[in-house]
Amino acid sequence: MSSKKKLVEICHKVYLNGFVAAYDGNISCRTSNNTLLITRSGVCKGDVSEKDIVEIDLNGNNFIGKQKISTEHKIHLYAYQKRKEVKAVVHCHPTYATAFALIGQGLDNHYLPEVFLTIGKVPLCKYATPSTDGVHKSLDPYINYSWAMLLQNHGAVTLGISLDDAYFKMEKLEHAAKIILLARLIGKPKELSKKNINDILKISKKVYGIIPDKRNI
Repeated sequence: MSSKKKLVEICHKVYLNGFVAAYDGNISCRTSNNTLLITRSGVCKGDVSEKDIVEIDLNGNNFIGKQKISTEHKIHLYAYQKRKEVKAVVHCHPTYATAFALIGQGLDNHYLPEVFLTIGKVPLCKYATPSTDGVHKSLDPYINYSWAMLLQNHGAVTLGISLDDAYFKMEKLEHAAKIILLARLIGKPKELSKKNINDILKISKKVYGIIPDKRNI
């Protein structure tokens, strides 16, 4: 499958799963030529087709056509500039995760082993006016190691080594946020203990092929 087709597929998934509404969100991937494919501005992700995908360089310049790129393209550029292993970026407004961002809380505590291993801590980035340089600069404290971040009063960003990886991190983030919220409504969620975490770390490479970044634990 071509990168454009895959990007379209992921756009449709985030819309069908309710991670975005109307024209919200933006998704991108890095090409083998080190350019970016990103959704254009003002298009519903449920309606995206290949003609709605814009190719830009790492400075944000269009290669073909004059379509307006997503207003939050600087988030994507920043992630690719900072981390060579990042091949895809998904920015959405998922309901439950964004609810935490609205009350000024990151998902910093470890409750679920699979979330701890695949995403780690999900920090809260300070509020910045959408589409301004302040948004991508708000990622600064975490961009070098985090795979998922909440944007205060805005939404969420996930990074991945592929489009599927970035998408599934967004899906897992939203699922975890929903579980944690529901748990809080019926009681007090019990965090994983230090022993629980250390036990997971001991087997993470052998069993799951994952070596979590210590900065993200």
